[in-house]
Amino acid sequence: ERVRPAVRVGFKLVRTVLHLLRGWWIIRLHFPRLAQPQREQHVQRWAAQMLAIFGITLVRRGPPLSSGPVLLVANHISWLDILVMHASGYCRFISKADVHHWPLIGHMAAAAGTLFIERESRRDAMRVVHHMAERLRAGEVLAVFPEGTTGNGVELKPFHANLIQAAISADAPVQPVALRFIDGRTGEVSLAPRFVDDDTLLSSVLKTLGARDLRAEVISGNVQLCEGRDRRQWAADLREVVEGLRYRVHDAANADNPLP
Repeated sequence: ERVRPAVRVGFKLVRTVLHLLRGWWIIRLHFPRLAQPQREQHVQRWAAQMLAIFGITLVRRGPPLSSGPVLLVANHISWLDILVMHASGYCRFISKADVHHWPLIGHMAAAAGTLFIERESRRDAMRVVHHMAERLRAGEVLAVFPEGTTGNGVELKPFHANLIQAAISADAPVQPVALRFIDGRTGEVSLAPRFVDDDTLLSSVLKTLGARDLRAEVISGNVQLCEGRDRRQWAADLREVVEGLRYRVHDAANADNPLP
């Protein structure tokens, strides 16, 4: 009995590495010849396949994710969040610059359209906001985690307002999105995928691989416009909406009639 979980995790880990290499190969060999919509389809399909390898069930509730132009604003729990969002629908993420230098993953993130930001640099933040506004005006779907870092999956951190400015500058709508990881056996929040404090990426990956019946829940709110709010007020309002959606996800996970 003690060996079986280790064997199961090891098998999943091998499949994960192979799928990463397959994604890298697709990017190097096929992406240069593909149009952007085809690239987006590859990214979404690859992310969904990775969740399946992890044994994670994707559950989506609420209004459909907007096809753009739109800025998706979500809470941040884990490195898994990006896979979950991509599997739900392609979007271009804004990520910390450190990720760009990660072996293999950094190259894949860049190829998937990620915009990288030096969070400590006010000048670089302005550059990224300008670039985001251009992409929104071009009709794209962008996604940000305004908490700025991962949380514990239970408490929501304050939302930073800087990146929300891009939607104001582009006169683009924002769609709030709540993410939760649920233990399908108990209906309670699962801490397996969390990536905070002293957690290492490897330990988080192994805990996630070892989890049984893990469910990633994505619940979207209604698209909203600025309506005269400054970025700080809008960020605070969006945090309140995301917090409410998280509780709706929790209620739905334990209800006889979950949200549609």
